[in-house]
This record gives sequence, C-alpha cells and structure tokens, in this order.
Amino acid sequence: MKLAMYKGKGNFYDKLIRIVTNSRYSHCELVIDDICYSSSPRDRGVRMKYITLDANWDVFDLPCTYNQAYAIEVFTKHVGKKYDWIGAVTSILPLQLNMSNRFFCSELCASMLSIPKPRLHTPQ
Repeated sequence: MKLAMYKGKGNFYDKLIRIVTNSRYSHCELVIDDICYSSSPRDRGVRMKYITLDANWDVFDLPCTYNQAYAIEVFTKHVGKKYDWIGAVTSILPLQLNMSNRFFCSELCASMLSIPKPRLHTPQ
C-alpha cells in the first residue's frame, strides 16, 4: 500500500485546504494495487478510481504492518458517502464539527489504516 499526496496547483478548493491546514498538500489517496481510494470533493465523496500519479503527487510506501484487507473492508462500508466539507475545514480546530455519514480524504485514509482519531488528520 502507498499514500499519495496531491501537491499540484489544483483549483480554489485545493488552495483553501492548503491555507486552512497549513500544508503543501491539499488531498490524499490510499493506493492499493494501483487503484486510488479516498473521499474527494471533485467526485462528491467516497470512491475508488485510477489516477495517474504524476509530478503533482508525492507517493510514499507504507509499512507492511498495515492491513490491506481491513482497508478494503472499511472502504466498502463507506463507498458512496458524501464528502465532508465541514469536517475537513474544522479538522484543525479544537472543536471538530463533522457529519458521521460523510468523510474527507485524510479522515477516510486514516480510517482505512486503522489510525486512531481519524477526524483529526489532515493532508498536512
């Protein structure tokens, strides 16, 4: 498994996420067998798709301690859910506001990797 981090120029939303999270990255994808898994505002929520991971992305190999089958299980449970703009914007605040039936990218990736408190994670 790999983690792909979007650093390309992007659009207004990418700039907004970078400003709010104080990060060079605006989006992340969990990559399993060349397929990208995430929640994307462009795609309106949780989905999987093939993405050409070109120079606009930094791609990191993840330790083999992460469970690929578990990641796919978590994704399958949430596929089709809407993107969580409120959660994404407030993830850096002491009081997070979120919709339990929606996900933002880093939250879904952290959930798929079984990382505690996934709503606290941003692309930073």
